[in-house]
Amino acid sequence: MEQQLKELQTEALAKVEAAADLKQLNDIRVAYLGKKGPITEVLKGMGKLSAEERPKMGALANEVRAAVSAAIEGKQSALEQQAIQAQLEKETVDVTLPGRPARAGNAHPLTKVVEEIEDLFIGMGYSIAEGPEVEMDYYNFEALNLPKGHPARDMQDSFYITEDILLRTHTSPVQARTMEKHKGQGPVKIICPGKVYRRDNDDATHSHQFTQIEGLVVDENISMGDLKGTLEVFAKKLFGEDREIRLRPSFFPFTEPSVEVDVSCMCGGKGCRICKETGWIEILGAGMVHPNVLEMAGFDSQKYTGFAFGMGPDRIAMLKYGIDDIRHFYTDDIRFLKQFAEHE
Repeated sequence: MEQQLKELQTEALAKVEAAADLKQLNDIRVAYLGKKGPITEVLKGMGKLSAEERPKMGALANEVRAAVSAAIEGKQSALEQQAIQAQLEKETVDVTLPGRPARAGNAHPLTKVVEEIEDLFIGMGYSIAEGPEVEMDYYNFEALNLPKGHPARDMQDSFYITEDILLRTHTSPVQARTMEKHKGQGPVKIICPGKVYRRDNDDATHSHQFTQIEGLVVDENISMGDLKGTLEVFAKKLFGEDREIRLRPSFFPFTEPSVEVDVSCMCGGKGCRICKETGWIEILGAGMVHPNVLEMAGFDSQKYTGFAFGMGPDRIAMLKYGIDDIRHFYTDDIRFLKQFAEHE
């Protein structure tokens, strides 16, 4: 039995040394150390040995098992290291090659126009005010001189969540909230950029979601002349120093008097497709803040006056970049957005 165990050890160690891969090594492990292996078979004959020989053979068998296990573990480590080395050699990377530059994106055309307008008005002393897009009916309509049942509400078909909560239809609620916070004390000088929502049928010039920027100035002795001067500076800075503006009478419930503001077309008044042969392009609405709006916000309309204006950056961006469909702004087509990288 002793001779058999020593021969099995010599045989197993030789096969372990000759193993070429991990699969062969695992087969050797199962063959020699498994329950049906030759070492186990030899040990089954220990019952025929004398009481003095059994401990000696048991110790020898454990030595043989330990020697074979140690050899297998050592060979396994060597084979694993060889496999890693072979993989590294196969996947060698030439670190001297130039790196691939990360492709940078560019600002969305609407973002560019909004930031340009913000910078312009900040330079004139305005601050930026923001408010919730999910708004109360009171601030969206009632505080702006549009009580329940007012026919002018039909001009802004709205997304209502409850009877008193809706998606804001303009950024004017931010003006109402800001005036309320001032508790009747001027001056107030803000612009309110943000997204607004109206139940509209989407087409080339209409969208159920669009961007709006509104402005508000409230102080003593504010006049229509201040409004006109502000909008002239705005038009010349945004569209070019050669541009002019004109004011046309209009109606908005929250301003009185109210005006539509046009900017002279790039065609120089000759008439073209963009201005529909008129020489003028409508860009925003404006007017003097209605006394009722001032009073509801806590201002004394006998002491304070103000003007307000509202514009759509979507329309301005379409004019500025020659975009013919408002839906391009919201479909996230990379081909469309890439065109504006050169304007960075």
